[in-house]
Amino acid sequence: MTPPDPLSLPDSAQNPDVFPGTLRREEWDAAAALIHESLVAWYEAKLNQGHRFGDAWEPFRIFPEVYEALDPDRALVMRDAAGSLTGICFYHPRPTHVAVGIVATRPGAAGRGVARAMMAQVTAMADAAGLPVRLVSSLLNLDSFSLYTKLGFVPGQVFQDMQFPPGILPPVFTGTGTVRPAVMEDLPAMVALEQELCGLDRTQDFRFFLENASGYWHTMVVSGPDGALRGFLGSVQAGGMNMLGPGVMREESDALALITAQLHHHAPGNPVFLVPARAQGLVAAFYQAGARNVELHVAQVRGNGLAQQQEPRGIIIPTFMPESG
Repeated sequence: MTPPDPLSLPDSAQNPDVFPGTLRREEWDAAAALIHESLVAWYEAKLNQGHRFGDAWEPFRIFPEVYEALDPDRALVMRDAAGSLTGICFYHPRPTHVAVGIVATRPGAAGRGVARAMMAQVTAMADAAGLPVRLVSSLLNLDSFSLYTKLGFVPGQVFQDMQFPPGILPPVFTGTGTVRPAVMEDLPAMVALEQELCGLDRTQDFRFFLENASGYWHTMVVSGPDGALRGFLGSVQAGGMNMLGPGVMREESDALALITAQLHHHAPGNPVFLVPARAQGLVAAFYQAGARNVELHVAQVRGNGLAQQQEPRGIIIPTFMPESG
């Protein structure tokens, strides 16, 4: 898939007040400030939780830095008549789908169709390529949930965002598998496992994590007694972002082993991690150890062949950095 034409939008998404384009290198600080402002404003107004994102925008520079390294020129923006950013949307074309990363608009641009215009361009490109579009969105944000479902996205698996209070850690679960840091030689098995369980191909993402040029990532794998890979789980720690994921595992026991290993790797930090709500045993184990829910998210899919798309099996652990479907 080629980068979008920054001068065109679908007719249904035309807006005379904003002008589409792609993110420029000199706008990375402005993009970070916009993302921070958008998150703080919404969470403070709706949930009285704006403090979750701190007072500084600088840590949010990780979004343009990582996304431009992972997928150069795949950040759509909207600018006002003065050239200032009013919205940004990162997207990730993959062989099996197009994933949507963070979508943010300046609070003062609410109601002007900025987010819808950017999403309309992504979905139009995906439709032209015959690919579905995938994303994970907050179930607490009815504005974004409504936007996506109006665009044809269908909700699927629900995830509980969980976190341990400072100073509390679950015991490491060993089970019958062997947990160790991932190496580049694990890449084919990681890709094959996700293709088997989810029908997705994210080779580009997993290679990016394993190469770890920035030093932000830590990836672990679990293998069975026969040596076969049974799951993997990444994590990120940079720019104020400390989170587990993405990950794919065959069973809850594999997920428990990898999540507890990653939590101990990041101690004394307390990363956020997403757990499928349907994984009853996994959720119960973390409740028992003292974890708390901090939010709810839902996976959504839109596009060609929706009815034929594979329902994920095993345990899926999504992440927000990078959000890659």
